[in-house]
Amino acid sequence: MARRKIVAGNWKMNMTPSEAVKLVAELKDLVVSDSVDVVYCVPAIDIVPVVEAVKGTNVQVGAENLYIEDKGAYTGEISADMLVDAGVKYVVIGHSERREYFGETDEFLNKKVKKAIEKGLTPILCCGETLEQREMGVTMDWIRLQIKSDLAGVAAADVANLVIAYEPIWAIGTGKTATSDQAQEVCKGIRDCIAEMYDAATAEAVRIQYGGSVNAGNAAELFAKPDIDGGLVGGASLKADFGKIVNY
Repeated sequence: MARRKIVAGNWKMNMTPSEAVKLVAELKDLVVSDSVDVVYCVPAIDIVPVVEAVKGTNVQVGAENLYIEDKGAYTGEISADMLVDAGVKYVVIGHSERREYFGETDEFLNKKVKKAIEKGLTPILCCGETLEQREMGVTMDWIRLQIKSDLAGVAAADVANLVIAYEPIWAIGTGKTATSDQAQEVCKGIRDCIAEMYDAATAEAVRIQYGGSVNAGNAAELFAKPDIDGGLVGGASLKADFGKIVNY
């Protein structure tokens, strides 16, 4: 059975609550699709108004982060239970910005993945290499290490239902995009890694996105590749072009 495409917008630290509601209204008719899952991954403060704003549409809401504990003295953090109660379905885990700016390790991200799954959230697990790592020829070594570490101890059935986003760090917000062949090569490598860790059926089921300057001009070529099941979209998710990407 063919994997269903999934296009998720990662808003990052953009959009006040009022701006978010306005954007959702502007995009509502543009992102309608019977064949693609559409997700807005929004800042925590935008979650409640955006969940309300997308009611009756084909859009689901994701969070950009969560914490590994259910409750307690963790000022500024947000729990999986809070996200679920607010209507969130997906959560981005391990984005390169979280790894780099906030020091999130693979051990910590593994706990996040397990917590999300425990609470019924679908992780969008991010991985990717720096330009230096690509030029050194260690791209797949690095990404395999990330995947194996972040999914350690996670059951095959849960892996089959999550989303993995390959985002070459050198292509995020730079305007540079991996060629469709480069993106396909790594996404297939990720699928092969899952097959080694689990089995062929799990590898065939898991959805793998490409992220890194995805736009209306390159989405169709990227998404046509056999191991690329959609995109994790940054800047282009904040404008009407997002509809063109969804309906590539």
